[in-house]
Amino acid sequence: QVQLVGSGGGLVQAGGSLRLSCAASGRTFSSYAMGWFRQAPGRENEFVAAISWSGRIPYYAASVKGRFTISRDNAKNTVYLQMNSLNPEDTAVYYCAADPYGVGSPRRAEYDYWGQGTQVTVSS
Repeated sequence: QVQLVGSGGGLVQAGGSLRLSCAASGRTFSSYAMGWFRQAPGRENEFVAAISWSGRIPYYAASVKGRFTISRDNAKNTVYLQMNSLNPEDTAVYYCAADPYGVGSPRRAEYDYWGQGTQVTVSS
């Protein structure tokens, strides 16, 4: 079992930055691939980024590539999402998720554990 707690969301102006964190419990965090997803009001849950257990293989949605960076610190059981050049279309609840078996996937079904979500609001 893994419990995930996301944090770092907030209100930011367009063009600004935020860093989300997701702290995981459990001794097996370092063997899990991790992902970030988001859901805006009235829209489907959307893949944002994923990273392999080693941290060497990141993967991004086209809409965030070049602006967002996913990273992890296995010693701290934490995965991060650095978000730069934010725009109002990035407004959503952001969820971190853990995939015990893969190397990082854009498919929600691959993830067994989910955090509670953290709100990101970008004003124009």
